[in-house]
Amino acid sequence: MSNFKSLVSGVGNLSKTTKYYDDWSKNYDETLKLWNYQAPKKSIKFLKETLNIKPKNILDLACGTGLFGIELKKIYPKSNIYGSDISKKSLKISSDKKIYIKLKNKNFEELHYYNTKFDLISLIGSMTYCKNFKKLFANINKNIKKKGFVLFTHRVDLWKQQDFFNILKKHQKTFKITKISRPLNYLPLNKDFENKIKIKIVLLQKN
Repeated sequence: MSNFKSLVSGVGNLSKTTKYYDDWSKNYDETLKLWNYQAPKKSIKFLKETLNIKPKNILDLACGTGLFGIELKKIYPKSNIYGSDISKKSLKISSDKKIYIKLKNKNFEELHYYNTKFDLISLIGSMTYCKNFKKLFANINKNIKKKGFVLFTHRVDLWKQQDFFNILKKHQKTFKITKISRPLNYLPLNKDFENKIKIKIVLLQKN
């Protein structure tokens, strides 16, 4: 598969990213375990400590092979969890794990159409690939309930480059900031990330 170093710079355009994750899907879970990938467990801990409701319907954007879906199912076993991802091969793996009631092969910036509105929408470990924040938040807004929650992670280095807090402020009429974590380790056993590239976890609520 492709050189893992390209993960730092976000792999490439949509077609390259899709191929990258299709190629990686077979070894994805094993590789991230070796790198001590912490975003799913830290995000679910953050969510459990911050959110005082049990969401009935959840949409896991960029769900990949279902690593965050597994964590969601542990604390919300009765929730209906939906997922979407650009990688068909990753979706096949997540489907086999029996976490999601429905999966879509979609880029998270594209509008998704469901017969339900979601209490919680998550995007864990994938904000790196967002090219158009306006489209992303429009997709989320279309599919979330009033007073519903949005949980995502974002790399601290990109947060600074993008002036990401200002991006959040531009959407504050629609989504208010509930909580932002301190910088946390992300891939501590990957030599390109280690403790140099960290993430913040963010919880928003729709107004």
